[in-house]
Amino acid sequence: MRAAIALFAAASLVLAGSVAARADLLQPDSAREVVNDDAVLQGMPKALSEFGFFVDGRGQVPAAGVTSYRLNTPLYSDGAEKLRFVYLPNNVQMTAQGEGLLEIPVGGALIKTFAFEYGGERRLIETRVLLHRTDGWLALPYLWNEEQTEARLAIAGARVDLTTPQGEAISYRVPNKNQCKECHGLDGAVTPIGPKARNLSHEWLAEMVAGDDLDSVPDGADRFPVWERRESADLEAAARGYLDVNCAHCHRPGATASNSGLDLRWEQQSLEVLGVGKRPVAAGRGAGGHLFDIVPGEPDASIMTYRMASSEPGVAMPELGKATVDEEGLDIVRRWIEQMAP
Repeated sequence: MRAAIALFAAASLVLAGSVAARADLLQPDSAREVVNDDAVLQGMPKALSEFGFFVDGRGQVPAAGVTSYRLNTPLYSDGAEKLRFVYLPNNVQMTAQGEGLLEIPVGGALIKTFAFEYGGERRLIETRVLLHRTDGWLALPYLWNEEQTEARLAIAGARVDLTTPQGEAISYRVPNKNQCKECHGLDGAVTPIGPKARNLSHEWLAEMVAGDDLDSVPDGADRFPVWERRESADLEAAARGYLDVNCAHCHRPGATASNSGLDLRWEQQSLEVLGVGKRPVAAGRGAGGHLFDIVPGEPDASIMTYRMASSEPGVAMPELGKATVDEEGLDIVRRWIEQMAP
């Protein structure tokens, strides 16, 4: 059953232009390595290979119980390719919670590798793991070596000089262990932010149900547009989905930017709380002289797009996870504001 799931996940990633799941079909489950559940549940392994998440780390070939997936609308990280996986131990399954986050049981894990292309080859930069333990979630960053043979625990984080797909030379930041909490923190605890049912394909969710890895396909699944097809999607859905994925993990009640008064989650319906006609809590240089977070019909007068269009520290939004401007995301949000009735 898991082989069928892996087949579907591989196909969906190839369709999206990713080379992540190319080899998950090469071996039956019985021939694959087994994940080290002890490493998932305790300690802080010094090397990524100690978990056993991959048969081939460099090729990102998942082991038994590890399934690749993609998000309809992904988080922007300087144009990095994201290779996403979920691990479930034997005989346990995820639980749907409406259109929100899938509930991953204790002993499960989320794995995300960041990669950039150099000279026609994919180069792995870092792999972040979220481990669900009996006392909550633990986030750990792993930095890949030059030989691409191993990723080592980077408790203090790291800097990597690289060139983005847009040709910009940047100092890419691998977050330290504590910085993971700045995006993954909610009500003082670490929590996943990516695999929400509304941002996962209905087909993938159905395959997970068929494989006994998920209890049900919830109503409200697959609501976010596939980013590569955003131009043919509803503009408001594309913009709101983008803000939910890229901004709402901080701009929501109980999160690190809750004092801003903005709640950019998909389910938020109050225009003022979304920023329309709302004055900033603390006006400073980040406001750029503008008076409101969103001015209907006027993206150039809106603080939101002003900050999204900046890469200057102290002005740029989001503050973490990127050093460049996401021009595609900015364009979607600008057009959404522009079509709002004054």
